[in-house]
Amino acid sequence: MARVYNFSAGPSVLPEPVLRRAADEMLDYKGSGQSVMEMSHRSKIYEEIITGAEALLRKLMGIPENYHVLFLQGGASTQFAMVPLNLMTEKKSADFINTGIWSKKAVAEAKRYGTARVVATSDDKNFSYIPDLAGVAFDPQAAYVHITTNNTIVGTRYRAFPDTGNVPLVADMSSNILSEVMDVRAFGIIYAGAQKNLAPAGLTLVIIRKDLVGEPQPATPTMLRYATHVESMSMYNTPPCYCIYIAKLVLEWLEAQGGVAAMQKINEEKAALLYNYLDGSKLFKAPVAEPHRSLMNVPFVLPTDELNADFIKKATAAGFVNLKGHRLVGGMRASIYNAMPTEGVVKLVEFMKKFETENC
Repeated sequence: MARVYNFSAGPSVLPEPVLRRAADEMLDYKGSGQSVMEMSHRSKIYEEIITGAEALLRKLMGIPENYHVLFLQGGASTQFAMVPLNLMTEKKSADFINTGIWSKKAVAEAKRYGTARVVATSDDKNFSYIPDLAGVAFDPQAAYVHITTNNTIVGTRYRAFPDTGNVPLVADMSSNILSEVMDVRAFGIIYAGAQKNLAPAGLTLVIIRKDLVGEPQPATPTMLRYATHVESMSMYNTPPCYCIYIAKLVLEWLEAQGGVAAMQKINEEKAALLYNYLDGSKLFKAPVAEPHRSLMNVPFVLPTDELNADFIKKATAAGFVNLKGHRLVGGMRASIYNAMPTEGVVKLVEFMKKFETENC
């Protein structure tokens, strides 16, 4: 069977060269006579994999030496608790900008451990925009300020990040990490579930400034202490070994494409292809206004639920899969992460034009 164009929001498409190399190395990784799935995480050969992945990530993202890189588990949802448990110590409050379901969940979890103050929100328009932060007064005594840099479900993204002064900025970058150039130094903590742009589901990446690895709240479990994983170099327990291996292959692939800056240019071109068509269409509509549009997740709708269902059915039959929008939003959503080739977006637009001709 031919490969389909997979527009899933996550787990998502992986680069085909990565999948082919992983297949080639499945039974015998570099002459070891074993799969990465089978080898000890304490072995010399696996140590080269995890240290190599960190080195590549540092190079591609420009991560300074005063930041730790951690390969963890539990998804971004675990970070919703881990961040306040480790940062809400002397200061028992944090500020949040609420731009969607994942921000709301981060707020709800933080409330278990201190005060979570929502300083700006876009819930008045179903999270279809990023709030204007020009007049927002952040609490200078807050433990941190939290944002979600890209909102997978509604398709919005920050183009500029808030200036929080001396208060650490914490970012959930699950759905746009490595998709565009970002200055790591602007953040105290970056965390991301890897299943969008980096690896299969099961790996969580954390980039944390060294001065923020302190003493957490007293009842914090050992596994939820950043210090635990810093001290053990992400190997306090068995890490998600195979996911880290795939992440290393993806990072090698990304480097071969020219790095993050080159990938950003490609992503902007892919997104423009789709948004330009949507803006000129008489049938399809993009609900997010131009200044706030995501490069990674593009929601769009048709005039009726019946047409939405018909489009999804016919698109799936034509090899464009996982286009159904999130249940909270409806319609369709094309997730066009790094590994989605430009050809996939071109062919999707061609299919949409054909569908529009047939239904207008």
